[in-house]
Amino acid sequence: MPQALPSYFYTPVIFLLWVLVLWLIKRIVFGRLKKWAASTPLWWDDVLVESLSFPINFLILASGLAIFTNLLPLSKTIDHWVAVGFRSSVILCVVLFLDNGVCRVLDRHALKSARAQASQGIVKGLIRSFVIGLGVLAFLDLIGVSITPVLASLGIGSLAVALALQETLSNFFAGLYVAVDKPVNVGDFVKLETGDEGTVIDIGWRNTRIRTLPNNIVIIPNTKLIGGVITNYSLIDKEMAVLVEVGVHYDSDLKKVERVTVEVAREILKKVHGAVPTFEPLVRFHTFSETRINFTAVLRAKEFVDGHLVKHEFIKALQDRYRAEGITIPFPARPVEISKEAAEVLSKAVTGG
Repeated sequence: MPQALPSYFYTPVIFLLWVLVLWLIKRIVFGRLKKWAASTPLWWDDVLVESLSFPINFLILASGLAIFTNLLPLSKTIDHWVAVGFRSSVILCVVLFLDNGVCRVLDRHALKSARAQASQGIVKGLIRSFVIGLGVLAFLDLIGVSITPVLASLGIGSLAVALALQETLSNFFAGLYVAVDKPVNVGDFVKLETGDEGTVIDIGWRNTRIRTLPNNIVIIPNTKLIGGVITNYSLIDKEMAVLVEVGVHYDSDLKKVERVTVEVAREILKKVHGAVPTFEPLVRFHTFSETRINFTAVLRAKEFVDGHLVKHEFIKALQDRYRAEGITIPFPARPVEISKEAAEVLSKAVTGG
């Protein structure tokens, strides 16, 4: 009767067959899952399949090693640590899956947002640290190490760090709020509560930088940014009205004034860079002042900064046209009171008497 082969001979064969068969099954199944995910309009199924691929390979290898050691005549101590190693492999696979999934989601989001690209590194670092920390705590609990003192130490340490970095953390969470709520975006033209106005060039986790019209950089802590009143000229629609205040003499023909002003405004909107050529300009009379009738001419610019050039060219062209049409823009007049004696002196000086 032939003698049975020792387990040391056939166990490696079983290990190789186990790993090979499971790997082939995984490859076939995941190949079909990838095709299915690519055919759907959703993005999360692609992320799920891609994130599971590598951890499953690791899990197949770990299960093969567990079977390999269980078939060998090893001591109970080694069997115990092999079981611990397999459970640790499961924890590691979960950590790898979550880590891959988070990174892929952030990468996809960064392709759609310049701000997300700038903050991608720190967000990845925070989330990965959290996931890895949970994995380490789960491993310590698995091997019998009490995690209660660790959690208590982390709580005390976190409180000390929070107190020491209170201002920095306030700005950090304010940066998170700006990133989520998006009251301002890079490229927006804004006006601050302090009166400064300019273009947002960078939104960091602590500060936001704004380039003003004189080409200076204003650096604002994020807590000040979200705590103050901000006028965002670029939010929703960058186009904005350009209002020009004008006044004409009381003897003017207001119908003619309106017609001439609208004609000049149309010409400016068609030829000036940054104007909205399809906008129909308006004239609205609103005030009888001491020396003139005031009205507002309404034009439109593509962006806030374009409004300066539109207003500049409109005022020049309007003055030339008013002169040609005989429309008068009166000078401001102020009444002056003088005494009777001073009036007599002035009269004698003028007449030479």
